[in-house]
Amino acid sequence: MASKLASDDFDEQFLTCPVCMLHFRDARILPCLHTFCKQCLQEWASKQDPLECPTCRTQVSLPDQGVDGLKTNFYVNNLLDFAALKKGTETGMPCQVCEGNMEGPKSWCADCATLMCESCAVVHRKLPATKDHEVTAEATLRAERGVSKFQRKRHCNKHKNHELVFYCESCNALVCTACTVVDHRPGKDHNPVEISSVAQMKKQTLQGLLKQIEPRLKEIEASIEEVDRKMSKISPSKDAATNQTKAYFRQLVDMLKKREQEILSQIDEQCRVDSKGLQAKKEAIEFELAELTSAQTFCQQAVEYGSDVHVVEVGNQVQTRVETLLAKQLDLESDWSEFQFVENTSLFEFENEVKHFGGLETNVDISKCKVAVKPAVRGFRCVTVLTTMTKEGCPCVTNSKAVTANIKDPSGNDVMTQLQMKSGGVWEISYTPKVTGKHRLEVKVNSQQVTRRPLNVQVRSEDTPVLTIGREGSGVGDLYRPAGVAVDKDGNIAVVDKRVQIFDADNGQPLKSFPVDGENPYGIDKDSHGRFLVTSWGADCGIRRYSKEGELLNTLKPDCVKDPTGVTVLKDGRMVVADGKQESCLLLQPDGSLIREIGKGHLLDPRFIAVDESRDVMFVTDGSNANHKIFTFDLEGNLIFSFGEEGENDGELQNPNGITLDPTGNIIVGNGGDGRVQVFGPNGAFIRKVATAKGGEACGIALTPNGYIAVSCWREDCVEMYRYM
Repeated sequence: MASKLASDDFDEQFLTCPVCMLHFRDARILPCLHTFCKQCLQEWASKQDPLECPTCRTQVSLPDQGVDGLKTNFYVNNLLDFAALKKGTETGMPCQVCEGNMEGPKSWCADCATLMCESCAVVHRKLPATKDHEVTAEATLRAERGVSKFQRKRHCNKHKNHELVFYCESCNALVCTACTVVDHRPGKDHNPVEISSVAQMKKQTLQGLLKQIEPRLKEIEASIEEVDRKMSKISPSKDAATNQTKAYFRQLVDMLKKREQEILSQIDEQCRVDSKGLQAKKEAIEFELAELTSAQTFCQQAVEYGSDVHVVEVGNQVQTRVETLLAKQLDLESDWSEFQFVENTSLFEFENEVKHFGGLETNVDISKCKVAVKPAVRGFRCVTVLTTMTKEGCPCVTNSKAVTANIKDPSGNDVMTQLQMKSGGVWEISYTPKVTGKHRLEVKVNSQQVTRRPLNVQVRSEDTPVLTIGREGSGVGDLYRPAGVAVDKDGNIAVVDKRVQIFDADNGQPLKSFPVDGENPYGIDKDSHGRFLVTSWGADCGIRRYSKEGELLNTLKPDCVKDPTGVTVLKDGRMVVADGKQESCLLLQPDGSLIREIGKGHLLDPRFIAVDESRDVMFVTDGSNANHKIFTFDLEGNLIFSFGEEGENDGELQNPNGITLDPTGNIIVGNGGDGRVQVFGPNGAFIRKVATAKGGEACGIALTPNGYIAVSCWREDCVEMYRYM
């Protein structure tokens, strides 16, 4: 790109905002290094929370100042200047000062970023305020092909006439000469150094990164080529597999047709044989019928018409004949039973067998596939995750027809399942069990069972913890009197006791921990940058800010803070801190300075806080024996309403402690007195009871992104996870 931008022919796409499709206006850089107009970003941010980069969809945490706090892309601005300057040297371009002189040579002032005619340039050089400005003549403009001569001078926001020439390492800020005398005087708190030396070091660092990028680019390009190569094989593979499939099933059809003809021939032969036998039987019976009928006729004629002489004469003969025919043993049975077609293999059995007629062989290795069973709770949507793998152990994609899942409840009834591919090789098997107990899950890929035997899935009741994290102790993963809990940016559980420990919310495994200062660490929350804020009460009380890695960044000990307990950080970095000794909550600036005190005269023992920023409303638990209430204030400090009274029934409270909000604004409260975790509507109306925490004391609570409530059980030295939604 550098070669393009160093020439007369600029890459218009590089200088064009991807949103408005115009040249950049006040270009600002997002953390993902994509550039947009400031105004475009402001409009984009007003429609999204959190903001996503319009190009790569990466979520962006804006600075406290919003879009105004994003860094300016001065390189793009310089390129735009360079393009304008090159055009400005052409005949017919007016002077940007007098706006009238279109003829003659022109000059460029880097300090003012202005193109001037020769007359204006002469005056510009003579004026006291601008005589020291860097002015470049047209001859140089025409000869120069790069942008180095046309970079705008950067001036101090406080001392407008002073150029930024120093960098204060302590403050991470660019400063001018005047600043080094006033606000950034060299000493214990400030260390201004020349920008050139800092820039040189930074360039060396970036050059080192550039060297690392090149092999990575080649690796990615090679990967793309490999994908292209494999994509080119898809169509031939499809054709070959299609032809093989058709040939195979044509043979099966031919076999079935052949068998059909065999059975039809058997039917024809059976019909011929049976017809011949029955015809012979019929003829024999008809002969006997004719004999007996003939004797009957003769006998009847003798009786009716014969004379006495004739009757006497033939009577004995007729009698003998008739008696002989009547005494004769006749086979009058047809001796034939109806034939019918018999299904040696039923259609149902055949249908099951047909499923095994052929198959699609992919590079999925059944022995390498993984099945992860997530905690299951009755009445909730539950999930099991299947990852299809190659024999090398890498996730791979296979078609949806190749994957099947079947779940049976303890009575053997089928549970309806849904199968959805989430990403390359990862499948989500979801179901909603209606009963508790041991369910059996069978997962197959290409008609082969992934595990040797069906998996056992234990479905729990709604008020039973699906996971218990920690136990009493001081080792890795152990807890001792856990208080506050929070959810970090990755969805993991952060718990504070004498230290902060991070646990995997899915399996409870400890991920990392770091020590915290202060005598009695209590409350914890994260800010929009993922940093942790931890409060501690007692002799060394304060609010301490730690990095995501656990490094202590700073300690806030404003005079207004006496005994901080719960803490909540707002999106703009402000904090709301509950203070038991002050009997109020404190709204603080990010630096700890007091904005206002909230709840004085209402609160007696504030514990934890939850804030609904969409409505500028905060909820505070008051665990004093006199209150047993939840108080609701706006962020201006006005009491809106309170609710709750002491008791053991639904909707009643016993020393309310932890509090959090769900996405719909419902209020989830944990009791310190009896351990019940209850849900109330935004207006304080009781909705339901979630569970009762172990040990009868729920301290801090937090809601995870995947719908679980983490409850710290202070007396039992653990954190319990309950399904919430």
